[in-house]
Amino acid sequence: MSHPTDATTVRTALDRGRAVVLPNPAPLTCVVAATRPAAVNTAKRRPAGQAVALWAHHPATVGELTGLLDLGPAALRFAHRLLTEERVTLLAPLRGPRDVPPWLAPAAKDGWTLLFGARWEPLAPLLDDFPVLYVSSANRTGRPPAATPDEAAAVFAPDTPVLADPGGAAADPAVARRATTTVRLHPDGRTALHRPGAQDHPHPGPDHYLAHLDRSYRS
Repeated sequence: MSHPTDATTVRTALDRGRAVVLPNPAPLTCVVAATRPAAVNTAKRRPAGQAVALWAHHPATVGELTGLLDLGPAALRFAHRLLTEERVTLLAPLRGPRDVPPWLAPAAKDGWTLLFGARWEPLAPLLDDFPVLYVSSANRTGRPPAATPDEAAAVFAPDTPVLADPGGAAADPAVARRATTTVRLHPDGRTALHRPGAQDHPHPGPDHYLAHLDRSYRS
């Protein structure tokens, strides 16, 4: 039986361009990440060229993104808070869809880019060494995402290293796990629920959840 592994093994895999599985705190599920988008897709057993999300966790990467998004200052602040505090996946509009740099192209489609911004502190020492990462939910295509490293190891390891839960910090058996909610943020600042997930689940409906985002994160 396969088991989750240590940070050194995971770091070595990322250095070599391989995909790894990383845990998240409840109520989020694990994610597959890599420095090459094709590695993410191959680990999930889907076409290598399929679009993935960019993990916008590093200040340098976020700084590069700022000039590429078709968002004003207030909307950019809102987007940053949605990514880092609410930890949603965000569909954001691109300012120049035909001038997307190569590092963003795998996460761009039809004038939009897909961003994941959660920066969970137990993962920070690992993430800081990889400013550009591509990410997707930790599941084989057609199956639900793995809630915990143990579940992920049963599906992905040993071909894809799975980072062990750092100190049990992700474990909370009382909370159901789901993939992140995906929110679309329009150039005029309007939001729409693109895909339901962990963050919107406790709310009565999409309108209630979007109203919650407005109250909580707009500055």
